Amino acid sequence: MEKILGILGGMGPMATADLFTKITAMTKASCDNDHLRVLIDSNAKIPDRTNAILYGGESPLPYMLDSALRLESMGAQCLIMPCNTAHFYINELQKAVAVPFINMIEETAKAVPEGCRPALLATSGTIKTGLYSNALKKRGFDLIVPDESHHMLYMAAIHDIKGGRVPDRGSFLMLLKWLKQKGADTFILGCTEIPLAFQWLEIDEPYVDATMVLARSAITFCGKEIRE
Repeated sequence: MEKILGILGGMGPMATADLFTKITAMTKASCDNDHLRVLIDSNAKIPDRTNAILYGGESPLPYMLDSALRLESMGAQCLIMPCNTAHFYINELQKAVAVPFINMIEETAKAVPEGCRPALLATSGTIKTGLYSNALKKRGFDLIVPDESHHMLYMAAIHDIKGGRVPDRGSFLMLLKWLKQKGADTFILGCTEIPLAFQWLEIDEPYVDATMVLARSAITFCGKEIRE
């Protein structure tokens, strides 16, 4: 039996739209009626997760709890969040609802090909909390992350995308080149804005798109097949 999917979104809105687009495009369907029922709460007022985790800013958790409970009350039978950093709070969120959360971090870690050397493209909050490094260490991977100066190039790209702007291609390629020199042969797109950067800048490098992994996991969990 198909499940109703709930998306706890707004972190940010462009990433939420990208996830819903991928779910729709990847679902094996021959007509409208073959698609999943999807409930989306895109609350762009949720406070910044990295600012809260690292610098004592306003906690996003009450806002996220409100969204999760709203989605559950509307009939969602499974919840997902298109924000990697927000998974710092996933245990508290899961305790508050009776329906399951699909963990984006864990699903992405399982999708990293064996034998590769992955580099993580993610926010400061995601990197410093060890969300990906812990999940990947369990699977035998030694994660490569940008140093402080190259991470600034990454964060500039994120802020551009959140502002609706195309990131600077030269700066972004400089970041990827540095990571490859450190031994990376695969990039984990561990922030939900980064798949858009790869798309807009036409980056041709091996990667694991966490948003796409989450979309695939949600489709199959809710009882649909993947369009190959």
